[in-house]
Amino acid sequence: MAEQNEENEKSQDPTQKRLNDALEKGDVVKSQEVSTWFVLAGGTLMMMVFAGSMGSGLKTTFAGLMSNAHQIPADGAGLLRLSGRLGVEVIAAVAIPVLLVALFAVGGNLIQHQLVWSTESLKPKLSKISPAAGLKRLFSKVALMNFAKGIAKIVLLGTVMAMLLWPERTRLDTLVTLDAAAILPFVSIFALKMLGFVVVIMAFIAAADYAFQYKQWFEKQKMSMREIKEEFKQTEGDPMIKARIRRIRETRSRKRMMAAVPDASVVIMNPTHYAVALKYERGDNAPVCVAKGMDALALKIREIAEAHDVPVVENAPLARALHATVEVDQEIPAEHYRAVAEVIGYVMRLRRGLRH
Repeated sequence: MAEQNEENEKSQDPTQKRLNDALEKGDVVKSQEVSTWFVLAGGTLMMMVFAGSMGSGLKTTFAGLMSNAHQIPADGAGLLRLSGRLGVEVIAAVAIPVLLVALFAVGGNLIQHQLVWSTESLKPKLSKISPAAGLKRLFSKVALMNFAKGIAKIVLLGTVMAMLLWPERTRLDTLVTLDAAAILPFVSIFALKMLGFVVVIMAFIAAADYAFQYKQWFEKQKMSMREIKEEFKQTEGDPMIKARIRRIRETRSRKRMMAAVPDASVVIMNPTHYAVALKYERGDNAPVCVAKGMDALALKIREIAEAHDVPVVENAPLARALHATVEVDQEIPAEHYRAVAEVIGYVMRLRRGLRH
């Protein structure tokens, strides 16, 4: 029972295949705080850069509207034209900043994970409408963490706002007596100051939240030993089947080699440990290895060679070198040309002598 529990316990780090499968399903690390920070930082930056031009454009538009209010036709068609013109001018004034903030929002997601196209989240699941599953999510570790995170954000941001507003309390009291033109510069500077502090605080919150979300996601991807074994069988095949296939291939390869030994020109041996059968015909670039083996296989090659009158030459260093450097059906390496040529030359002279 203990061994079975250990097999099913998800204590192993996920494999790359498991991570790739999660990505394909749209199961990725995502921190909403990181996305929020990018939007907030982008909006603050856009205010710093474009506030003047946006304010100037909108001021000109609405100043012209107010100064020419008596000339604006009050009928339906005239109001429609006016609203359309105002809409175009307002959009023209804020289009670039809004577009850049949207790009920041997209960047906040892309920086966390690569672009994913998945329909997995659109598939109907009973767990999404199950009251029991809903209660479980409501009181889960993630839900408690989100609640604590929300409280921490309120406390931190409230504290910062209070610290910033308290020194300015006397100036804030006098703002109601000032002209709107005098209030705007103070409000603009103070708003940017507050946003700057908020961006800094949110950066720490976003970093902590991303670390938490990544840890939760990684823990969810962990695998049990049984899952790892099953995945290995799916990707690499059953080890028993692979071993059986390997044995079948080795048997076929050995039979093919044995069938090629009778046609060999010479077998070079290290008396009992190594045997390499070579075939050479006039016009070939170099001798080709048609069979090789060690120990019992080497003795079998020698037995077949002697049964078919194939010369067997004992040359221990050359046999070991050829066995280590040449594969079956391959030409011998150039560094062994001379030594093998001497052996084949000796065999040819021996055969000519036997004929005479």
